[in-house]
Amino acid sequence: MPEVVPEVTMLEQEPRPHGWEPTRDPEEPHRLAAFLRAHREHLLEDWKRSAHELHSRHAGCETLMEPLPALLDGITEALAHETHGIPLQLPGVLSDVHALARLSQGFGLHELTQEYALLRSCIFRRLQASAIHPAPGTLGLLDELIDQAVTRAAQSYARLKERTLNAFDGMMQAALGSPDEDTLLQRLLTLLMESALRVDAAIILLRENGTLRVRAAMGLEAEKLVGLRTRVGEGFAGQVAAERRPLAVRSASTDPLLKEEALAHLGLHALYGLPLMDGEQLFGVAYMGSRTAYAFSEADTLLFRIMASRATALIVQAQLRAREQAAREEAQRSLAMVDTLLATSPVGIAFLDPELRYLRINQTLAGINNHPAEQHLGRTIHEMMPPSVLPLIEPLLRRVLETGKPSRSFELTMPPGVDRLQGRTWVTNFYPVRTQPGEMLGVGCVVLDITAHKQAEQALERALSFREQLLAVLGHDLRNPLGAISASAFLLSRTEGLGERELQAVERILRSGSRMAKLIDDILDFARSRLGGGIPVTPQRMNMGEVCRTALEELQVTFPERQILFEVQGDTWGEWDPDRVAQVLSNLVFNALQHGREDAPVRTTLSDAGTHVLLEVHNQGVPIPEELLPRIFDPFKRRPEDQRPHEGKSGARSLGLGLHIVQQIALSHQGQVEVRSSAQEGTRFTVRWPRLAH
Repeated sequence: MPEVVPEVTMLEQEPRPHGWEPTRDPEEPHRLAAFLRAHREHLLEDWKRSAHELHSRHAGCETLMEPLPALLDGITEALAHETHGIPLQLPGVLSDVHALARLSQGFGLHELTQEYALLRSCIFRRLQASAIHPAPGTLGLLDELIDQAVTRAAQSYARLKERTLNAFDGMMQAALGSPDEDTLLQRLLTLLMESALRVDAAIILLRENGTLRVRAAMGLEAEKLVGLRTRVGEGFAGQVAAERRPLAVRSASTDPLLKEEALAHLGLHALYGLPLMDGEQLFGVAYMGSRTAYAFSEADTLLFRIMASRATALIVQAQLRAREQAAREEAQRSLAMVDTLLATSPVGIAFLDPELRYLRINQTLAGINNHPAEQHLGRTIHEMMPPSVLPLIEPLLRRVLETGKPSRSFELTMPPGVDRLQGRTWVTNFYPVRTQPGEMLGVGCVVLDITAHKQAEQALERALSFREQLLAVLGHDLRNPLGAISASAFLLSRTEGLGERELQAVERILRSGSRMAKLIDDILDFARSRLGGGIPVTPQRMNMGEVCRTALEELQVTFPERQILFEVQGDTWGEWDPDRVAQVLSNLVFNALQHGREDAPVRTTLSDAGTHVLLEVHNQGVPIPEELLPRIFDPFKRRPEDQRPHEGKSGARSLGLGLHIVQQIALSHQGQVEVRSSAQEGTRFTVRWPRLAH
């Protein structure tokens, strides 16, 4: 639709002699004002298009139009109310707002003044396009108004820029010396109070653990608020944080946002707060308050925004410095602890980089290399490690670097006649050293000298071997005199005319000889198990039930006062050594009689288990101590009560070989033995006998 323009008539003046002041139509400025009103939207559009071309290098050009409509309307109103050739003065706030907006957007002063030139040009072009030619005097009024705006804007721009530069300089001074965070916050608030006369109180809250905590406050006893917390969304500061945009409050003392806030008692009339943002992350909230003003000026709020933006960066830097300092101190403490550990540890410790250069080493390991610890640092293993050790260790280190897997418990013994390390033995462990994300930093080494341990172990083995050989010799050599004693006692028992006391003495000799024979048998079996690869067995086809019944009948004769029960379930035929089976059963039942309750039976059960036959011996009584169970089958392992005299329990033995021999006989038959013991269920030994000998 074609533009409808109200008819405006402008009078052109005839040429006059030089120096003669023309008589101007007093209505002409009013008609120019009407023209500006009629073409307002077109003028703004023309100016916007030209301004975008002028400021194309700036980001955020979409906000260029914000101050212009009010400025154009102010010029129009000034022309409309002109009297006697003197237009009204433009409100200074219009130019101030324009200057503040451009300063906050990063525009220079020359760019600001060019915008007024663009406005003048847009008006003249629109007049020319409408074929309207105002008189020079009227255009002079327009020029005067625009010049007023340019002058005021330039002055405001320069004044605010000076304040901003002074504030920046003060902020840089506040950050000098890398102060801690709390000191920096107090300096920044002091600077704000000095830069804005209307500010009576200022507060900075930082986000901590999901809440906002007052970290610094100044003015009107606001310092008492330090440490208080508020939730996001609660109160004025919480609302600023929740909306993440600047908020202003007038008559703050009665505003509902402060109704229950600790700040209400300060009696502030105006509040202005804004969020402190680190990128997209809410960092905190800063706000200022005034008792003397009911609203802050645009200049004050702009300066506050600029200072808050720069302050955020300074606070973030201070926090980064604090974290860096804390990390550095923690690293120093960790290094001190590592150094102490390295220096005092009897274990050799070292850290090497991927090039196998020493980064850390303690004197224990350095002594093996025969060099001081400090000489190792920065040098490779080829430079520091003894030639006799290097070819053994280097492949292990490189394998750890290549695979990223540790090499554990590698035993290294130096052969005799090599160098000063001959005969020494170490256990070495090598492991990868990584950062938290998994980057390989190098190899850690732990070396333990076990030479003394090895020597003690060898001495112990020699002593044990000697003991076992001695036991075997003693057991064998004791058989002949024991046989003579037993045979002589048997002949004495057949002699007629012996009195009752003499017969009892002979019977004691026979019983003692029998017990001694069993002890010698145990000693010889133990010696065979240790020296000859296990207790020898001669398997043959047999019925285990019959063998066990015969052995139990003999035990019942020896212990007539005790109840010995026997039960057979299923097929009990197989290939075993009958003498060894009887020996196992005898040892287990004898153990049960010795440790079980005298008023409770000893129960033996023989059952068919498919490819195996199970032999179980059960008794009630004091359970085997839990700490003894894992070692119950070790040789010479006795219960505590076995080490005390036994009253009323004849036939007690104390060598502690019976259960060990039971286990060895079971192993010789490719079987196994286990035990369970508790106060509720009693003690049960179970032997698994494979039916076929392998």
